[in-house]
Amino acid sequence: MMGKFFRKSGDESKPKTMEQAVIYKEKEEFKEAHWVLKNASAKQFYEFSFDMEDFPNIKIQNIGNLEETGLSFENNTISGTPMTNNMYHLDVQFYHIYDHNHLETKKIQLFVNADPKDLWKNIPSDTNAAFYKSEEDSFKGSFSDRKIVVASKRGRSHAHEGKFREDDFAVNILSNGWNIVSVSDGAGSAIAAREGSRLATTTINQFFSSHEILNQIENYINILYTVQSSGEEQSEAKKNIINVLSQSILHVYHTLEKTAVDNALSVNDLHATLIFTLVKKFSFGYVILSFGVGDCPINLINADFSEVKLLNQMDVGEFGGGTRFITMKEIFNDQMNSRFRITCVNDFSYLVLMTDGIYDPKFTTENKLEDTESWKSLFEDLAGNNDDRTKVDFINNEKIDEELLIWSDFWSRGNHDDRTLAIIY
Repeated sequence: MMGKFFRKSGDESKPKTMEQAVIYKEKEEFKEAHWVLKNASAKQFYEFSFDMEDFPNIKIQNIGNLEETGLSFENNTISGTPMTNNMYHLDVQFYHIYDHNHLETKKIQLFVNADPKDLWKNIPSDTNAAFYKSEEDSFKGSFSDRKIVVASKRGRSHAHEGKFREDDFAVNILSNGWNIVSVSDGAGSAIAAREGSRLATTTINQFFSSHEILNQIENYINILYTVQSSGEEQSEAKKNIINVLSQSILHVYHTLEKTAVDNALSVNDLHATLIFTLVKKFSFGYVILSFGVGDCPINLINADFSEVKLLNQMDVGEFGGGTRFITMKEIFNDQMNSRFRITCVNDFSYLVLMTDGIYDPKFTTENKLEDTESWKSLFEDLAGNNDDRTKVDFINNEKIDEELLIWSDFWSRGNHDDRTLAIIY
């Protein structure tokens, strides 16, 4: 090391011949060292730190030509977000600590990969087509004594071909403290699925806008949770609640059937999944009534994030590759009642509904939908722990709907379906 060769003197700027040779040798070794910078990706945060452990007497002062990459250099680290893919030729400008006045250059290369998102076209859908739907939609507002945010974005596969967003959602504040959110995923193979998903969500929400229907439900809930009633009476009350919920699903089916006839379509042309939660906070806790047909999950996360419950039946597994739709008569069979859940909890942290455009890349399998670690990872992702550094702020939530839409544009290889995510928090 250089400490062996240098003695303090009155003029360290004039090293002896031997010392000059060592300085020269160490600078040349630094120049000849083979450095390979890890590749960067356009529009994604990049960071690379130079390991100077083998060169204790060499200091990097600056990186020339770095400005054009969009990156910056500080404390031996290149960092920032490059915007354009290219091969960049950089100049590492350095000096020897015992020869400050002689700045030298070492050449290195940085390759910035193209942003895979840029390889996909974003063709607007036809505004003059029947059942036109915007490419994205979002909502923020109150939900019971909580708040809700929803974002729905057209997937890259549809955008690339100028097709429509097939997903949809609806949120409504109902009478007497009830709230409802519904989410639907239209089948890509159905020519009017975008209208099927819109109708499914708006129709189910409108059904529960009836004060009379909500009063019926509430009377049965009181039998279940507040009054002294026998097991038989409670069982009957539960049965009656599910009966009302079943009527709502049948109403959606008949609406879709009529729409198909009115537009010279088959009801199969309106194929869409449907999930919804009907929620009210009572003195004894939150009552959450839920339903699902298809492969879109509803999840309830408890207050301390130690437990996650799936609140609907998922049509996966035996139906793999062939999900069920609200437009299929076969769902109205003896197993229909198993699609409903009546849940009562004192408190919760999040109630989440999503389509498979979110579920597939973030959870992969149904097994992970009740795995707390998988959900912690999702909320860390939402908090900004992702390649795009996009963040959804649930505290300072003034722009939370915009933030969730931006976050929903995340890149996941092979997952380019429409994405809809609703979070009650």
